[in-house]
This record gives sequence, C-alpha cells and structure tokens, in this order.
Amino acid sequence: MRRLNSIAIYCGSNTGKGDTYLRAADALGRHLAKSGIGIIYGGTHKGLMGALADAALAEGGMVHGVITERLRDKGHLHERLSRHEILPTMKERKHRMMELAHAFIALPGGIGTLEEFMEVWTLNQLGEFDKPAGLFNVEGYYEPFMGFIDHMISQSFLPAAHRNSIVLASDPVALLDGLVNFRKVDVPKWM
Repeated sequence: MRRLNSIAIYCGSNTGKGDTYLRAADALGRHLAKSGIGIIYGGTHKGLMGALADAALAEGGMVHGVITERLRDKGHLHERLSRHEILPTMKERKHRMMELAHAFIALPGGIGTLEEFMEVWTLNQLGEFDKPAGLFNVEGYYEPFMGFIDHMISQSFLPAAHRNSIVLASDPVALLDGLVNFRKVDVPKWM
C-alpha cells in the first residue's frame, strides 16, 4: 500500500456540459481533503479546477496551486489557496507539479488535461518515476479514449498489460483506493 500525501489533479478550466462534471470535481475535492491528501493543481479559480479547489478548501484540505505568470496576469489565480507558486512557463509548471505529487488524477477536460496525463503515463511507462496515475471516468467520459488505447494494443503499438498501468474508476473512493493499492506493470513497453 502506498502513502499518498499529495495528488496532482489535471482537469478542465471549463465546466463541461451540464453540472455532472462540476459535481464530480466537488466530490473528488471533498474526498481527498477528508482523506488528508493534499491537492496540487493548476492554481486557477476557473472551471472544474476552481470547483475542485473550492470543495477541498471547504473541507479544510490543503490545496497547492501552480500557475504560470501569463495565466496569473490574466486574472486566473485562485486567491484563497493554501499555497501558490507562480512559474514563468507551462513546461516549468508541469515539471513542478510532477515533482510535488505522489500520484496523478485526470478528471474530464480538454487537450491540456489529456496532454498532462499522457506525459505522466509515459514517464511511468519508461520508468522515469513510479507514481500511479488514474482517470476519473465520470459518466464514461474516458471510454472513447480507452477505446483508442485498445486500438493501439490491437495494432501492436502497446503491450496489452499496459492498459492496466493506470487506474480507471467512476467514483472518488474507488479511484483513490486504486491509486493507494496500485502495483506497477513490469511488462516492457518494447514488443
């Protein structure tokens, strides 16, 4: 069993369609705070990111925002966080979040969310670090993505065992349990 003191959360700076994703971000933020796990995230008050932070803060959780100077200058900085870091570039921001986190979760989001998640999945696959990563599969949001992963497997670009090198769950409790109990896949990426 892993000890997870902090988890980096990747998620949309928009709220998505309806309130389903907002409710999920709220539930995850509250669950992590009640579990004593700090949140590392992009530092904004916008979209799912803001909802996640607000929910965790409401439960007394630690929320550490890492934001770029450009986004801060546009007025995106969440003022009520436990801690802020303001970095010059997105590359530095992503590196700092990876450095601080013991695990990673992606909620629904856009291309930035997916890109950040794919980078940590890749770094785990290459053995550059051993930090579990999971997808919060709200209302099946990540099913089309996992279908594409299955296509990679069927076309021999990814070993089948690597499909299980991330946690996929549709509720916060199962997602956190999966990360805490995660065992690294030892099958080499080269086929």
